[in-house]
Amino acid sequence: MTNPDTRFPITVTINGVAYQREVEARLLLSDFIRHEIGLTGTHVGCEHGVCGACTILFDGQPVRSCIMLAVQANGHELTTVEGLAESRENLHPLQQGFWEAHGLQCGFCTPGFLMTLVPFLEENPDPTEAEIREAISGNLCRCTGYQHIVDAVQHAVRGRR
Repeated sequence: MTNPDTRFPITVTINGVAYQREVEARLLLSDFIRHEIGLTGTHVGCEHGVCGACTILFDGQPVRSCIMLAVQANGHELTTVEGLAESRENLHPLQQGFWEAHGLQCGFCTPGFLMTLVPFLEENPDPTEAEIREAISGNLCRCTGYQHIVDAVQHAVRGRR
């Protein structure tokens, strides 16, 4: 059996930057991103993979980083919410949609929604409201009631046309 304090070397690319670190076998990927790398846009809500706040892209696919270990990311490419915008002045179209259509309130859940929706919109560039609601059904928000989030996605889709 492996000692949980044993450290393992990993190399992971996050938002286009390669990082090499030695991590404990039990270090969660969300904690690695937030505490080792310093990217705090990935939020941790439930720590059980239920709320979606910690969603990142793992080789382009949305995953819950709170139920993955950092060692599982070795050799993979991750994208966090910090990797979406080119700059503060040039937001990702989905971020711009959330801003303009008031798709956020406290903002805690927003990174998870964005990281869930980016690949969804790549696969479904013109979704119906029902498809949007299905896509976000695994992300929880306690503030907005979801209508403004759906409106924000529709706004972003119209802006891309």
